[in-house]
Amino acid sequence: MDLQLKGTVKKILEEQSGTGKNGPWRKRDFILETEGKYPKNVCITQWGDNIDQADVQEGEEIVAYIDIQSREYKGNWYTDVKAWKIEKGSDMQAGPPNNDAPFNDEEPTIDLSATDDDIPF
Repeated sequence: MDLQLKGTVKKILEEQSGTGKNGPWRKRDFILETEGKYPKNVCITQWGDNIDQADVQEGEEIVAYIDIQSREYKGNWYTDVKAWKIEKGSDMQAGPPNNDAPFNDEEPTIDLSATDDDIPF
């Protein structure tokens, strides 16, 4: 699955670092405001060398290729949105990876009137 978010970097949060069982680590979060009629703010995390390679700046328009992962800790669930690749400027794709159809910011619609299911949901 190829997940990506396109938008404008609104804020870069302070870098965090430490040492774990696998050695030293560092991460940095940034807030991406998505495009479209109803923009959303998404907190995206960059890890390790990806921080320096992408060099994300506030105000930049980017495409973030992401992995979403949830984990449980003491009965609570936590979800991370991790960027594994950032494209910006001339590197950005004009649309989704499958360019058979033009990029559309509108929500997809599904016509269920032709179904024969009697399922109430």
